[in-house]
Amino acid sequence: MGGLAFAIEPGEAVALIGPNGAGKSTLLGGLLGLVPRTAGTVEYLGETHAAVGMIGFLPQSAELDPEFPISLEQVVMQGRYRKLGFFRWPGRDDRRAVRESLATVGLGSLAKRRFGELSGGQRQRGLLARALASEPSLLLLDEPFNGLDQQNRDALIDTLRVLKHRGVAVLVSTHDLELARLVCDSVVLVNGVQLAHGPVSDVLTLGNLQECFEGNEIEIDEHTLVVPGHEGH
Repeated sequence: MGGLAFAIEPGEAVALIGPNGAGKSTLLGGLLGLVPRTAGTVEYLGETHAAVGMIGFLPQSAELDPEFPISLEQVVMQGRYRKLGFFRWPGRDDRRAVRESLATVGLGSLAKRRFGELSGGQRQRGLLARALASEPSLLLLDEPFNGLDQQNRDALIDTLRVLKHRGVAVLVSTHDLELARLVCDSVVLVNGVQLAHGPVSDVLTLGNLQECFEGNEIEIDEHTLVVPGHEGH
């Protein structure tokens, strides 16, 4: 991934859109310090040092075994571990953060439910609550809508709008163009390099999509579309 240059302001949501293999997950890993950078810098609140403790992350696939006997509340408490360290038990502030995170994603009534008994969409929202429990100011989401039914999709969209209103900055990697239109303020279009960056309506044009997704399937208004190539290709 090269040629990237964009910023995310507090309360802003940016969609990172591109085909599989375009480097979206690699970029998120680089922001988290999980993938080494060979060039360039990342600034966070004007500083170039890593600020992982202020970043929440929702990975593309859950790493939790649904058969493991753990409650949703306990899963969300995992988001507090960086603040707890090795020698402190969860306290009042930690329990408050967990309650508020579950309420934000609409799962407060299921806190004691075994995680494996939740639907796939509820588990995804629970993992988002885990990311929010650290009270991040920047939230990174990797394909958060994969496999969600309409009810959980709508709930997640509502949650992202609430987070934006609270001043959380959001960077979401997605193939879902409708999500970008509904939630995001701007789009970064990538395919190995940055192809375009700007307001959603300016970037998601047929010409830009042809350049980025030529011959690939993308989701448009809940329908799968194969983007045609340019004339003469």
